[in-house]
Amino acid sequence: MTTNRIAFQSSIAAGDKLPGSAKEIAESLKALPEPHRCPWWVHYLLVSPLRRLTESPEKLVGPFVEPGMTVLDPGCGFGFFTLPLARMVGAQGKVLAVDVEPRVVERMHRRARKAGLAERIDGRTCQLRDLNLAEYEGRVDLVSVIHTLHEFEDLVGFFAQVALLLKPTGRLLVIEPNGHVTTEQFTAELSWCRLAGFRELNAPDLGRKRLAALFAPPVVSS
Repeated sequence: MTTNRIAFQSSIAAGDKLPGSAKEIAESLKALPEPHRCPWWVHYLLVSPLRRLTESPEKLVGPFVEPGMTVLDPGCGFGFFTLPLARMVGAQGKVLAVDVEPRVVERMHRRARKAGLAERIDGRTCQLRDLNLAEYEGRVDLVSVIHTLHEFEDLVGFFAQVALLLKPTGRLLVIEPNGHVTTEQFTAELSWCRLAGFRELNAPDLGRKRLAALFAPPVVSS
C-alpha cells in the first residue's frame, strides 16, 4: 500500500471531511497516480535550452507572479522554473526552492550563483514528509507545483504544509503534464487538494499539453 493510500485512510479514521460521496472518494483513490520520481540525473535534460522552445517559464507562470512576491517551487530540480521565478519576483522577492535530492539542490545553487540570482533564492533540501520551511508559515504568496505533484508520496501532508505556508491571499497553482498524468488522475489529485480545504478558483488554459488548476487557501476559522 502506498503512502498516499495510508494517509487517505488515516484521514478517514480521523473523521476528516472528505470531498464528495463515498463512491466518489473510492474512485478518486483508485485513480490517483502511483508516486514516482525521476532519477536525479534526468534533471540535466530538463534544463536543456531546447525545452524553452516548447515550455517558457515566463509564459507559463508569469501571469501569476508579481515583483516582491515570495514563491515556493517544490521539487525544484536544477532550477528550470526557479531561476526565471527569481527574475520575476525581483530583488525584493524570494523564491523558496526545495527538493529531496541534495545533489539537485546544489546544482540549482550553482546555476543561481552563475546567473547572479543567488540572493533571491532560498534553496534547501527537504524530506519526503517535511518541506523544511516552518519559518515561512503565513508568508508565501504563491506555491507553484509544476509537473511534480504526481511524485509526492504524502499528498495529505503536503497540502497541509502548503496551507500553513500560504498567506490568506495566497494561491496554489498546480500544473501537470497532460498524457504523463491522465485527466482522471489529475481529477483525483485535485480531490486531495479539496480534502485539505483548498478552494478551486479556475482552470487556467495553458494549452493542450498541460492540465492546470488554481486554488485559494483554506479559510481559517477564528
